[in-house]
Parts: sequence; C-alpha cells; structure tokens
Amino acid sequence: MDLQLAGRRAIVTGGSRGIGRAIARALLAEGVQVVIAARNAEALKATAAELTEGGVGRTVLPVVADAGDDASVRELVEQTVAALGGIDILVNNAAKPGGAGAGGGGTVALSTADAAADFNVKVLGYLRTAQAVTPYFTAQGWGRIINIGGLAARQVGLASGSIRNVGVAALTKTLADELGQHGVTVNVVHPGLTLTADDGGSVVLSDEQIQAAAARIALGRAVTADEVAALVTFLASPLSVAVTGESIAAGGGTLGPIHY
Repeated sequence: MDLQLAGRRAIVTGGSRGIGRAIARALLAEGVQVVIAARNAEALKATAAELTEGGVGRTVLPVVADAGDDASVRELVEQTVAALGGIDILVNNAAKPGGAGAGGGGTVALSTADAAADFNVKVLGYLRTAQAVTPYFTAQGWGRIINIGGLAARQVGLASGSIRNVGVAALTKTLADELGQHGVTVNVVHPGLTLTADDGGSVVLSDEQIQAAAARIALGRAVTADEVAALVTFLASPLSVAVTGESIAAGGGTLGPIHY
C-alpha cells in the first residue's frame, strides 16, 4: 500500500532512541524527510548516522531540543522549516519512560516537584510543539499530529504515568476538535509493554516481569517498537483522514476491559 507520504516533512521528538527512533525509521522508509529531536547531542548524532546508513536519499536532521522549554521548542520548529521548507507531521514522543515515581511507592510517595517536571515535558511539551507547528499546518490546510501516550492512561499503578497520559488524551481531543476544519488530524497512540533495541522504551523489566506482563496481553507477548511505529506511520499519512481525536491502544490487546 502506498501511504502517499513521499516528500512529507516530519518532526519526531524523543527521536534518538526507543519508540521514537523506530517511528523515525518507519517514516523514512515511506520517503518522509525527518527531524529527530532530543536533549542528548551525541545520541542524536549516532541515531541520525544509523538511520541514514544504506538509505540513499534519506534526509535525517538531528536537532538538540528540550520539549520542556518554550524557546527551545520554537527554535526546533524554526530550524525544521528553514532546513526542509516546511512541516507536515509532528510526532510527540519526548518523555521519561514510565513517568515520575515509576520505581514504586504510589501516589503518596510521588514528589510533586518530580510530577510537575514530568507533566512539563510530556503534557505541556506536547502542547508547546503543537502550538509551534499549528500556524504552518493551518496555512497549508493539512497536517498530522500523533501524540505518544501510554496504556497507563487506562489503568492505575503508575501514578504520574496515568495522570500525564490522561492529560495527553485530553489535549489530543481538544486539538483535534479545534484543528479538524483546517485539514489537521490529531490522535494519541497508547503503547503498552514495548520491546525496543535499547532501554528507551518502557520501564526496564526483567525477563520474568516481561513474561508475567505478557500473560495479561491478548497476543500473549509484548509488541515491538517497530509495530507501534507502523501504526503511527499510517496515522501520519493522508489515508488516515477519517481518524481524528482518537485514543488508540497499541499494546497487543488488554485482556478484560471493553473500551468503546
């Protein structure tokens, strides 16, 4: 299937590792020019080199940016437009895996300072980048925003993770309702336990913990970052126009609950 993405221009935040890197790779395979953004310059440089290896004509621009800072986000978008001539797709993925307090202790043990910092990057960071790209999207009458949330939005257990991912879902629906008339769709993808080629995905778990978690997944296994990326790439395409404002689970199926 031709996803009609060739020549489009995308920003992937948190693009130096894990799910973000897999998304960047999938977009590149469809002919998208990709800016990967993260705070670590060396990691970005290494990922850009990896993504362009053997890919003739692939465009990957690494940009150091902090989603938690207004000026840094504006500079990210300005650099993208200057280098690529515009922007069509935004994938928001910058976040601390698992969220603040992922080590345990529950809400009572959660530091409000840590929770605020977490919220600033994942929820307000997603808002910042959406605000920065919206003028370009509305001017051209087309755009795609895909926010990466997490299945913690649908269950308790990770206090900050649940709070921030519900916030991302609310932000997604609000943006979708406001921007739909301008040809812009906005969706959130909620990965669950996700296997990556590095430690940039979900909270690092032991083999025993992964097996126990897999028993609660309909597929009987964890999904991979590439499988999540395939869904995101479709949502970034013109073919996904009928889907906007939706929260889409990408965790291999959660046994039990019915979501409708």
